[in-house]
Amino acid sequence: MDASPVSATRRPPPIERTRTVFGLPWHIILPTLLGSLLVGVICSSVGIFVVRMNLSSLGFAMSHAAFAGAALGLMLARFDPIWSALLFAVAIAVILGPMADASRLKADTIVGATFPLTMALGLIFIHKAPSSGIGSGALSLLWGSVLGVTLSQVLILAVVAVALVVVLFLFGKEFFALLLDRRLATASGLNARRAYYALLFLVAVVVAVSLRVTGGLLIYALMVLPASAAFQWAYDIKKILLIAPLLGIASSLLGFVLSLGADLPIGASIALACSAVFFGSILVSPKRRRRQKDASPS
Repeated sequence: MDASPVSATRRPPPIERTRTVFGLPWHIILPTLLGSLLVGVICSSVGIFVVRMNLSSLGFAMSHAAFAGAALGLMLARFDPIWSALLFAVAIAVILGPMADASRLKADTIVGATFPLTMALGLIFIHKAPSSGIGSGALSLLWGSVLGVTLSQVLILAVVAVALVVVLFLFGKEFFALLLDRRLATASGLNARRAYYALLFLVAVVVAVSLRVTGGLLIYALMVLPASAAFQWAYDIKKILLIAPLLGIASSLLGFVLSLGADLPIGASIALACSAVFFGSILVSPKRRRRQKDASPS
């Protein structure tokens, strides 16, 4: 019997190799990379107005409001934490503007009053969350997650980025007037109050959709530090509008690589990168060198 040993000579199918980065499959970390870059753009862009109008505490308060909303979603176990964070942050934004106007207090005072409330609510919601919600889910709300970002969330970030460009184009005159002086903008006939309320809304939306990447406790770093660093490089607001997103992208990319390479939470890594960009910009600031040159005796 002359039977060919097919089974013995047949070669096994080639094993498909998956491209990895720091030991993780590329297709898993790609959404987080894209999400980090988009978060860097939108947070730093909105941060220009927050920093210029001395509302740095606004990003701090909104991040904790979004954190409380996301924790509420975990507690109820019926809602995506991102959507509950968005609703909670927008609700706080809707309250802040009219409350500051009615009380005739500075916005920072009202923002500071909301911080302990939202932080306390967030901790209570996490405490009341089912046991399944405590652990990686709750920690990702605090520190962000390299593996927690999906392509659908990246799409949401992209939509928010496009919407931000559209809003800045439609209300650019009002926003730039706010950067100079709110009272002067009102005296010029511009609806500065509407633009101010729109800014609060933008901050709330940006913070909520960025929560999954950076976490609720550290997102304000990405909103404030790259924008503050951009003001060290230029005087012209148009140049700052280009520099700040670039610094936000650099901070997010550096934080992303640090998170994977050193096995650190991505939110903390991005915050460290933002700090490095900020202090580095102060050290090499052309504006600082120019001021020192002008102050030196001739």
